[in-house]
Amino acid sequence: MSQTRKKMHLNVFLLNHGHHEAAWRRTDANPQSSTDIRYFTRLAQIAEKAKFDSLFLADVLSVGKNIRHGSHVGLEPFTLLSALAVVTEHIGLIGTVSTTFNEPFNIARKFASLDHISNGRAGWNIVTSGSEFEAANFSNNEHLQHAKRYERAREFLDVATKLWDSWQDDAIVFDRESGIFADDSKVIAIHHAGHYFHVTGPLNVPRTPQGYPVLVQAGSSEDGKAFAAQYAEAIFTAQQTLLEGQQFYADVKGRVAKFGRNPDSVKILPGICPIIAPTESEAREKEQELNELTVPAYGLNQLRWVTGIDFSSYPLDGPLPELPPVTEINGNKSRYQLIADLVANENLTIRQLIYKLAGGRGHRVFAGTPVQVADQLEEWFEQGASDGFNVMPPYLPGGLEDFAELVVPELQRRGLFRLEYESRTLRGNYGLARPTNGWTPHKEALTT
Repeated sequence: MSQTRKKMHLNVFLLNHGHHEAAWRRTDANPQSSTDIRYFTRLAQIAEKAKFDSLFLADVLSVGKNIRHGSHVGLEPFTLLSALAVVTEHIGLIGTVSTTFNEPFNIARKFASLDHISNGRAGWNIVTSGSEFEAANFSNNEHLQHAKRYERAREFLDVATKLWDSWQDDAIVFDRESGIFADDSKVIAIHHAGHYFHVTGPLNVPRTPQGYPVLVQAGSSEDGKAFAAQYAEAIFTAQQTLLEGQQFYADVKGRVAKFGRNPDSVKILPGICPIIAPTESEAREKEQELNELTVPAYGLNQLRWVTGIDFSSYPLDGPLPELPPVTEINGNKSRYQLIADLVANENLTIRQLIYKLAGGRGHRVFAGTPVQVADQLEEWFEQGASDGFNVMPPYLPGGLEDFAELVVPELQRRGLFRLEYESRTLRGNYGLARPTNGWTPHKEALTT
């Protein structure tokens, strides 16, 4: 097999006990694992040994109303990723951070610090937050409107990139003899004055190995796709079928080109929750066992959170009531639309919909043998639906071990995935260029 064949990219999405909502009920699950650094160290090292490009941590800034039946607790991403940076060498470290409930200076500083600590492996999953529960934790009576959240996100990212550019690469002189630590003409006050933010700068962290963290985005709404096309370098997305994946891929790549960007510089990584066993029947049995551990009340609460509708008064084995149009939704529009499409296309009962969403919350769930999983990934990759995948193990650590030990070698045998890392930075392994510093001489330098 030719070694010049295009290779797919793999990210592993680590979520406490696993992505299936009942994973925490398995007999091998440890209730303390979601706050145990040794557990996450093991997961990160399994993924790095398998040569994954990156690992990804989600983050939500509230508990919500589902804690009775669901595992919603976990460590703050920057703290956890900084700890994982010192026990790994190559794998990228992507953290989710909201632009709605943070300030640009703090987040730019934290990502610059993480990129230094990891020697160039930081990535930022940029989210706008989609829950009124989160808003209530930040002194807000209601959640900012969807379009306004993306408007704020654009300005937030503009400020952050200015701050990362506020130091030239060679600004630190460190001349002991003359007593000059830094060339202050190469450390720039940004003087940003916008609608949402007023920030003087410069950042108090020097320019980092990657320049910026890799910028990741996970929204598939119209606002989300527009934002991703303009700024994102990797996109985590959710589609159920090959055709839907191809349509999303073509749509976003076309939008990227309209912004004057190279479509190849944006990696589209659909989510997949693979349930793996030696035979297909065993894999389906494993999936059924997980589904039977679900708590209907939890699934109903999840549906209410996404759709805004209380389904608890309807029979579980009956049809869903008519859903409102997506235009009336102020939460996660792309996930709502995915659920609405599932209901329309597959005529699901409420219980069937709960099961359908239990493994991946709208991401594709596939139960099969290692070869069948590899076949699915190869088809999407070769047929213009992805540049790789966001792997979502249904339970941990076993689901990740199965993928790393059984599926990755099959992909490598087919020449579809790397045998060794190409670079020590996340940008290098994603094949992305280091951003050019936006500093120009006419900007106001610091003066002594």
